[in-house]
Amino acid sequence: MVRKYISGLSVQRKAQLLLKSQTSSMFKGKKENYPFSVSRIFLDTRIALEDINTRVLQMIRHEHIKVNTDKSICASCLFIFLLIRSDLCSPQYSVPVVKYDRNGFRPRLRQLIFTQEAAYLAEEAKIKQRIDYSSLKGVSVSNLSDNFLILHVTCDDSKQKGDLVLQCEHLFEALTKLSVIADKQKCIKVVQGSVRFDIQPGREGFIDFKSGQEFMVYRAKNGHLMVVSLQFKRVKFILKGQTTP
Repeated sequence: MVRKYISGLSVQRKAQLLLKSQTSSMFKGKKENYPFSVSRIFLDTRIALEDINTRVLQMIRHEHIKVNTDKSICASCLFIFLLIRSDLCSPQYSVPVVKYDRNGFRPRLRQLIFTQEAAYLAEEAKIKQRIDYSSLKGVSVSNLSDNFLILHVTCDDSKQKGDLVLQCEHLFEALTKLSVIADKQKCIKVVQGSVRFDIQPGREGFIDFKSGQEFMVYRAKNGHLMVVSLQFKRVKFILKGQTTP
């Protein structure tokens, strides 16, 4: 019965189920707001090609983009990848993000673009940072209901930029796409309390996560970035269109 049901699904529906299964394996029972992502359809991308600056596209399209056939990648992940984008010379996935400066934590609107070889942080016609997947050593998210992610990169010299602190409305979708495109599922970690990140070689910063009555992001007196997310019960009430007693 199950086999018959699966065989009758469209290619797009099968891809959606495989992506959702991957999301579940990474976040179910670990991150508070995961349940609310289950019913939301994952899109191929959140930024149309025409909304990415032409100069940025020209700079990233020089890459020789190919399907990674490494045997360590499971067959289902490879299947998902082939369905995400049939045009392998295009960005594989793009999403709007808010990037927080490493010094001072000032928020800035950016575009996060995944190709088959690297992640790009773009601002209009400029590429602000390129992260080869080989130098992406980890991704941290909190166990609470915020939508923050920290991309941890290898910094071998002072000329290289440090880790990226980002806020993404489509967090689960973006991280699932990253896990498939870059084969980085094992690098994505759900953490509690605080996250340490590298500002540059020899300099570190911290992000503290906690729950509260309202969502807030600010620089605390100790110099840490404080992210206050809505308490889980309050999130459920809001999503149901109700208010807390």
